[in-house]
Amino acid sequence: MADFYEIDFLDVETQKSGDAITIRYEVNGEQFIHVVDGGFQATGEKIVAHIKKYYGENAYIDHVVVTHPDGDHAGGLRTVLEELNVGQLWMLMPWDYANEIIDQFQRFTSVEGLKTRLREIYPNLHALEEIANRKNITIREPFQGASIGSFTVMAPTKTRYLDLIVNSEKTPETVTESEKSAMDTLASLFEGAKKAVINIIKAAWGDEVFSSNETSAENEMSVIQFATLSNKKILLTGDAGRTALSEAADFAPVIGLTLPGIDNFQVPHHGSRRNVSTEILDRWLGPRHEAQSDSSTFIAAISSAKADEAHPRNAVVRAMYHRGGRVYATEGNSLCVYGGAHISRGWGASTPMTYPDGQEE
Repeated sequence: MADFYEIDFLDVETQKSGDAITIRYEVNGEQFIHVVDGGFQATGEKIVAHIKKYYGENAYIDHVVVTHPDGDHAGGLRTVLEELNVGQLWMLMPWDYANEIIDQFQRFTSVEGLKTRLREIYPNLHALEEIANRKNITIREPFQGASIGSFTVMAPTKTRYLDLIVNSEKTPETVTESEKSAMDTLASLFEGAKKAVINIIKAAWGDEVFSSNETSAENEMSVIQFATLSNKKILLTGDAGRTALSEAADFAPVIGLTLPGIDNFQVPHHGSRRNVSTEILDRWLGPRHEAQSDSSTFIAAISSAKADEAHPRNAVVRAMYHRGGRVYATEGNSLCVYGGAHISRGWGASTPMTYPDGQEE
């Protein structure tokens, strides 16, 4: 069989959106299975059933990647590790670096005390660590430059990741960040109050308005992965924000990747306005076209629940079309993006999202 790839964006259908992605690909006659995130804890059984049905009852999972610690990404991987045969778990655990950051925390003088607290703050990661250790699954660090099968980690760097741990609102107060944390909390509350009054206004082709607010530190921790499979360039972003996407783009020349030019693009954070900008999308996907075309140059995939009214944002969907994309969202149905010798499953053709003629103020 010729080389191929299948990227399955499984629907995580709750009141909030989540990410659960399974990948099967073949290179030089050898097949690999790669799982990226697992949605919520309840999503785990769906992932296991999907893999057994479409990849094989006794499928071996070469790599499982936890992009970041949020429960809508890491939760369901507990079941994956428990019920499937997994080779390597790629996951960043904040407590592994406690000795490198302890001097920035005023509440702790003991490295072990800080490690304990970080495990409490990130229970999803701690649970996965315990399962992996019990099952002798190797845990590896997905920092920039690491190779995960055919995928290369584009971000984060270790330096930026450590800064994010220290600056996260979830971590214990740091010597210099206590006042900032209080201000950020107030800002977060204010932003939450504004959500109910966001208006959709009619906008001309090419107009783009994104949020001036940044995404969370946890989202910025997201592992960004790139691969070329069956001559298609694939970028998986997790919930990466603008800083992470910029860091990844800066790294592209190191691996010989010329930008713009992505064929399969995972829209970060379920299509949030806080994660992208015109400048960043120009770097990855190219500049805006003068008018909408009947043809497309790339596929944009969004993991968003039908019940989640906040995702995806119109502004983000519009931005994909502005650059020649064809946009698909899970919205209650799993989505398969494939290349090469695709194996038919009897699934119906997905319908792309329509171009919104309005966007958020």
